[in-house]
Amino acid sequence: MSSDVVIIGGGVIGLTLAYKLAEEGVSTTIVERGEPGREASWAGAGMLPPGNFEKAKTPAALLRGLSDSLWSDLSNELLERTGVDNGYRSSGGMEVRYQSDESLSNEIEKWKLEEVPIEILDRKQLKQKEPLLSEKLTKAYFLPTMHQVRNPRQLSALYAGCQSRGVQFLLGQPVTNIKREGEKVLGVETLNGSINCGHVCIATGSWSGQLLNSLEINNSIKPVRGQIVLLRSQQHSLKHIIQRGSQYLVPRPDGRILIGSTMENVGFNKTTTASGISSLIQFALELVPELASATVEKTWAGLRPG
Repeated sequence: MSSDVVIIGGGVIGLTLAYKLAEEGVSTTIVERGEPGREASWAGAGMLPPGNFEKAKTPAALLRGLSDSLWSDLSNELLERTGVDNGYRSSGGMEVRYQSDESLSNEIEKWKLEEVPIEILDRKQLKQKEPLLSEKLTKAYFLPTMHQVRNPRQLSALYAGCQSRGVQFLLGQPVTNIKREGEKVLGVETLNGSINCGHVCIATGSWSGQLLNSLEINNSIKPVRGQIVLLRSQQHSLKHIIQRGSQYLVPRPDGRILIGSTMENVGFNKTTTASGISSLIQFALELVPELASATVEKTWAGLRPG
């Protein structure tokens, strides 16, 4: 078997690369040890922060700004091609703080330098935008151009899009070796045979370090566990994404609310824990006390590549 490009890993990055390569007529094969998109891509909350590519000053801000400019067209294209609505929508997002928390001035200044639309909110304005938020929250800013997407739907759309463009999939087949001749890559080997190719892309997230080490490429990639809680609340709905530092609430139009996320260095361990889940629920109830009556629908964890 041969292919122009072999992509190892079928998460959101691998699927998107394959989808765009196939558009250019490049024969592409995705090799995935499990099911496409079932690791970190599936586990995430789907928050899409705004950006401005023209005004960005750092590599991360440039990537964020470019990504922000591409999402709408990609979502529309996937919907038209596959019929799958990925849930992409503009919900806006706000960063909130208690009186005792650190100032938001540095963050606000960074957004202003990027010329990203931002609104500074006092306590009254905060309550007007999100009436259910705790009275103890006194400082906030609002990013009206923040978006969100439903991760499982995006992955379904990409998978269907790749299939429609002739991308080949080898599923349930971990890569055992990357074949080389000196510095030249010749292909990959799996438990069920080998694939010859001109190029290999490693898109295996937390597991990328292992493959890179086999190529004698120094790296420090490691898994970072993130636990998430999914609530269902028909009576109490939020309008916008709410963030406080690294934790967040992401409301969906159907009454579900995602609470995330922990950051834990526990190796390749995707179990959820009582302490992790309880800390997320406590965070949510402190921000929105009325969520105490919401139903806990599901909990899960994923491994981010750190």
